[in-house]
Amino acid sequence: MSAATTCLALAVLAGLAPPPLPGPSDLHGRQEAAGPTTVITAARLLDGNGGPPLAPAAIVIEGDRIVSVGPPGPIPAGAGHVDLGDATLLPGLIDLHTHLTSVDGVHWEDALVTTTPPEAALSGAKNARLTLLAGFTAARDMGPEWPYVDVELRRAIDAGWLPGPRLQVSGNYVSSTGGAGDARQFSIYVDVPLVRNLADGPQEVTEAVRTHLKHGADFIKILATGAVLSVGIPPGAQQYSDEEIRAAVVEADRWGRDVAAHAHGADGIKAAIRAGVRTIDHGSELDDEAVALLADTRDTYYVPTLATSDAIEASGAAGLTPASEVERNARIRGLEEAGFRRALAAGLPIGFGTDAGVVPHGENAREFEARVRLGEPPMAAIVSATRLNAEILGWEDRLGTLEPGKLADIVAVPGDPLADIGALRRVRFVMKDGVIHRNDLRPEEARARPAGLGRRLETSTRAIAGSPGSVRSASRSPATARWSSRGCRPRTTRSRSSSPTGSSGRCSSSASRRR
Repeated sequence: MSAATTCLALAVLAGLAPPPLPGPSDLHGRQEAAGPTTVITAARLLDGNGGPPLAPAAIVIEGDRIVSVGPPGPIPAGAGHVDLGDATLLPGLIDLHTHLTSVDGVHWEDALVTTTPPEAALSGAKNARLTLLAGFTAARDMGPEWPYVDVELRRAIDAGWLPGPRLQVSGNYVSSTGGAGDARQFSIYVDVPLVRNLADGPQEVTEAVRTHLKHGADFIKILATGAVLSVGIPPGAQQYSDEEIRAAVVEADRWGRDVAAHAHGADGIKAAIRAGVRTIDHGSELDDEAVALLADTRDTYYVPTLATSDAIEASGAAGLTPASEVERNARIRGLEEAGFRRALAAGLPIGFGTDAGVVPHGENAREFEARVRLGEPPMAAIVSATRLNAEILGWEDRLGTLEPGKLADIVAVPGDPLADIGALRRVRFVMKDGVIHRNDLRPEEARARPAGLGRRLETSTRAIAGSPGSVRSASRSPATARWSSRGCRPRTTRSRSSSPTGSSGRCSSSASRRR
């Protein structure tokens, strides 16, 4: 058993998984069975498709699925009723750019020489819970400092050991010598042998992609340009050649997987789009030519991370980020905001990512405020974090909208987020797979913890002892395999028009704090 797996198991037994305590305080992270049939009512509902709000609204849930959405009616006999009052119901939110295993207050470079994989695993358990309670029921993890800790975190969540969002993970990022995230950037006499993230030339890039996918990655993250929070090549410079980026996409496509490209500079952005990556993350120097390329492609999406600028300034003021990197952030901020406005004006579908780990975990919704401040309508920002992100991940058949047949991933906020986008930072109700993890709006409606959680804890104990009920084996069971993005999976392609509403399915045959 890996060190990460062992530590995630210990996290459950040590109390990072919610203990069975009574009372309203138990609703922060607990798993509360909603019953065979549950009706949730609230003052209004946004279904994730971008249409007018439904007010008032009711959702009927059976098991882990939504069976109907509409105006309130009679409560079926024997059904549970959760009345959330003057609140807005939304689909579970989705974050395309997180670093869940980062350790609070530790710069990623320092983490390589001052922390351990077990510490990262325990931190990941904590941060996954914070992310779920903030209303994000699904996320993409863009790479840990310590390779494959995020793979074990995903397995632990899928096995029911820990509360957290369902995940797609990168396992380890792919970077070039001297580029962003070079784990061998210290003294020539200092090495971090466990972190093998460097690949130079198309052949080494191909080998790195194969290695990460072999060890459980769901997709590949490649650093196409320099970074703000790293020494080495500047953020605006392209650090991988066109051929190297293309090699990553070609090999990932053979496995039926996608590539996410960290890209700040314009040349790296355009090289990654031409290579066929799934997402351009950050995209700070998005210029007119890059916008035209995105408008003409069917497979690549722009995913800005705008709230990071304020977070880096605050971190620098607290002495947690080197002055040189704070200066890099200051130089790029105006460019990234101009790029975002350029994408808005062109009507591009824009994915939603936060770079959580730079932005504090659990405060992912700061990104909504940053985007609306720069001119995006609140409804468009919400659609980005729900339906559009589900399409980007290939999970649109299960997530992203409140519709019959979809999984019951539902959140609620007080008031109306279309009038006050800041309401999304005040999530008070979270349901994932039909299980209530948080209900601050009606704490008096708390029900007793189901016996099933005790059985999961017993399974966790057996797993530590090395029984067949381990996280690794559990993650491959039919119950959890549905969330694996491995193999040939449907992949949404967007219309060449500016509207993000249309999509068609096809089956592709084909760092932490590292902004």
